[in-house]
Amino acid sequence: MAKPKNCNAKKQSYISVPSQIINSLSSSSLQSLLVSPKKKKSTRFSFGYNSCRSPRVWLLALFLCGLVGMLRLGWNVDTLIPFSPYPCLLTQPKPRLGFVSSTHKVGTGDDFLMMTNNNSHSHSDSDFWEQPDGMGYRPCLDFSAEYRRANEAIVKDRSRYLLVVVSGGMNQQRNQIVDAVVIARILGAALVVPILQVNVIWGDESEFSDIFDFAHFKRVLANDVRILSSLPSTHIMTRPVEEKRTPLHVSPQWIRARYLKRINREGVLLLRGLDSRLSKDLPSDLQKLRCKVAFQALRFAPPILELGNKLARRMQSKGPYIALHLRMEKDVWVRTGCLPGLSKEYDEIIHNERRRRPELLTARSNMTYHERKLAGLCPLNAFEVTRLLKALGAPRSAKIYWAGGQPLGGKEALSPLTKEFPNLCNKEDLALPGELEAFANKASIMAAIDYIVSEKSDVFMPSHGGNMGHAIQGYRAYAGHKKYITPNKRHMLPYFLNSSLPEAEFNRIIKELHRESLGQPELRTGKAGRDVTKYPVPECMCTNVQTHTI
Repeated sequence: MAKPKNCNAKKQSYISVPSQIINSLSSSSLQSLLVSPKKKKSTRFSFGYNSCRSPRVWLLALFLCGLVGMLRLGWNVDTLIPFSPYPCLLTQPKPRLGFVSSTHKVGTGDDFLMMTNNNSHSHSDSDFWEQPDGMGYRPCLDFSAEYRRANEAIVKDRSRYLLVVVSGGMNQQRNQIVDAVVIARILGAALVVPILQVNVIWGDESEFSDIFDFAHFKRVLANDVRILSSLPSTHIMTRPVEEKRTPLHVSPQWIRARYLKRINREGVLLLRGLDSRLSKDLPSDLQKLRCKVAFQALRFAPPILELGNKLARRMQSKGPYIALHLRMEKDVWVRTGCLPGLSKEYDEIIHNERRRRPELLTARSNMTYHERKLAGLCPLNAFEVTRLLKALGAPRSAKIYWAGGQPLGGKEALSPLTKEFPNLCNKEDLALPGELEAFANKASIMAAIDYIVSEKSDVFMPSHGGNMGHAIQGYRAYAGHKKYITPNKRHMLPYFLNSSLPEAEFNRIIKELHRESLGQPELRTGKAGRDVTKYPVPECMCTNVQTHTI
């Protein structure tokens, strides 16, 4: 398996030579073109002064120099490389040469890479790759003196234990784990490692430690909440009080009034179905704790982190890249009440599935498909994603990583993207043989790998909302406001339907609609009910940071 070269390694270049020229040259002549001979001290003496003055020698030297120059300008140097550890990036047509060298220090566990930007549009040629102004915001988790005074008593308590069962996909489970830690803090209880409910759609039986680094999780939260791998022997036979019907968006006061007396009496409380049960508007310290769990404590398990970082480096090795979260799976079209826009055949498949299982529809049932579409409630299909990226200035040579499950319609569904952006791939394309085998049939782990590669991208854009898009939006903000495109679906779709609009005018309008939707700092306080892990300013980030409190 080819390995990335260390940045200290000696750089080599290759020349692509057409077969017609190769056939016209002898093996010794070809060798003189492709390999620079080693200098020897004796060469200077054996190659005499009279030889240097020979017109034939000078003509041959000029011919070879001209030939090499034409070859370098005319053909792609990669064609002499028989194989590569990055198959996705070599199976697509190559853009015309335009090298801009840049060195990146990324990830952990591998050597630093000397990476070459092979885009026909470099950073200086296009503003598409420009990052938003973070306005000086940095992580700022300064807990109050009152919060810190309560730490010791909460961590030392041995009388209250909280068990939680979290459900849904990986990113939905992350949200519930964040709230479980906050609820444990509100109750002053120790949190037993969350139980991941088997996913009914994908049948994933992964446990917490299969996806997340439990030791890191416990260590980061050591001063906030006591984390245990299991109930202590003193409570192992205790039947926990189970609560299944926690209302939506409850306050800390409600939590204490409802559960504190019961957990004090029984010692163990079991909660299920925590999705959106805890209010998004909490006291400042609890909002900071949410950020601490989401952005610092919930780190992926080492094998997932290693592979995710490895795939991200393969994308980075050819320059900046875009990550798309494409919500084009069959169940997404069914649940949203939308149509994929592929053909009547696929529309009928969605209609039939929705009629057969009406309980799957999570969108507003009183709206027609067209009404949902115009209201911006439907995922973008590949054609719409393509038009949006082109209008925003994405170069054709851009490398694109797409995250998500297999789209309804397979390759046909992605064809508008691949026609305009040929360097399109996902984790299966990037991975070498055997790299993904250990995670086969593990949907949550596959989603975690997508999360890592997407988070490390230069530009990220989801085709629809959802837990992963929200989680990455918050993480990219917390990391310094890396570019995140939020499609303005409701306002842009009328222009998509206007076929008479000139392309230049369409592009101008689309850019203007997204001028404030590129990942700039956005205050959570501007709208009640926003999740702080999606909008970490101002509770978890500030502009006058002196120390980063953990």
